[in-house]
Order: sequence, then structure tokens, then C-alpha cells
Amino acid sequence: MTNRIAMTNAVIECILSRSSTKYYDPAATLSDDQIRELVRIGTTAPTSFHLQNWRFIAVRTHEAKARLSPIAWKQPAITEAAVTFIICGQLADSSVIPDRLAPVVEAGIMPAKLIPDWEIPARDLYKDYPQRQRDEAVRTGAFGAAAMIYAARSLGLGSTPMIGFDAEAVHRDFGLVEDEIPVMLLSVGAVRPGNWPQKPRRPVADVLDLV
Repeated sequence: MTNRIAMTNAVIECILSRSSTKYYDPAATLSDDQIRELVRIGTTAPTSFHLQNWRFIAVRTHEAKARLSPIAWKQPAITEAAVTFIICGQLADSSVIPDRLAPVVEAGIMPAKLIPDWEIPARDLYKDYPQRQRDEAVRTGAFGAAAMIYAARSLGLGSTPMIGFDAEAVHRDFGLVEDEIPVMLLSVGAVRPGNWPQKPRRPVADVLDLV
């Protein structure tokens, strides 16, 4: 049944066929509108209490790639892919919740009187817990990047998530602010021949407990 679903469901097929890209077409580019659309899709991913605590830096010019490459271990994807996103997670801060929920109220999705029901537990969860704030920043960035990875695949583009970089240098050289963490780099672009298909995964029986 799983195989039948995969063959008839474009979303599942996209997930099952995705693999990390090693070889990009360095002549191919993405327009600013295409980059904006990938980020728009990324920002539909879930965030705790609707914090939306992320920022995306699109490294797409030759000059910006030249700055990023040496602090990202000179990985070829940095210079060959059309764009490399610096996925930034922001430390969880409950004080932004009223502003983040205002459009939700305006859209008629929730009444304004419920905002304290979100802000107060978020404050209790994060305010005095720096590690939780940081953990949430990483989770948020990872969710957004995952959405962009599969969106790229659906558009016929390759992607490469990377954690091989000097975080302090990225923070300094690309203007991250104090509460921002560079969660990962995500290169996206047109692929060229030679990339591997998705590698076999561990059996479900090895990783799933039904309780």
C-alpha cells in the first residue's frame, strides 16, 4: 500500500526521491522572486507559539559567496549552487507573541482575548531557560529548512544542508544579531549529472517502537 500511495501522491514522491546534491550547474541561477518563494514556503513550517523566530540570508552574489566559502570549509556547493541560505534561528522570546499573533486576530482565526493564553505559558517555558530558548531557535530553523528542501525538490532543484562552517565567523561576517544562531547552511540550485539517488535507509523496524 505504501508504494501505491507514493506513486500517486506527488508530495510523498518528492520526499522519497530527494537526495542531497553534490554536483550543481554553476551557470544556473535563481531569480530573486524564486528565492523569495522558497523562503515564503519555508515560513509556513510550524513554530512554537507562532513565534516565527527565524531569518534567512540568501547568499547569491559572487562577492557574498566568496565571503562565505572560506568560513564554510570551501565546500563546492557554496560557490556552485545558485544560492546558499544561512538559516538563522532566533532565541525564543515570548514578548513578541502579541505582535506575531496580531495578523492571526485580524484574519479572524482567533479572538484577541486568547493572546495572553499563548504569551503567559510561553514566558513560563522560555524566559528563565536559556537552553530552551536556544533549542527552540534550532528547532525552528530546522523546520523551515526542511520545508525549503522539499519545496526545492518539487521544483526540480537540488539542495544540500550543511553544518560544516565556522559559526562565529558566519555570525560576524554576515551581520547576525546577538539573539540569532546560524542553524545550518542550505544550498539550492540546478543539478548536473553525477548525483547519487537517495541512499537506502535503516528499516522501519529498527527505528520504530509501537507502544
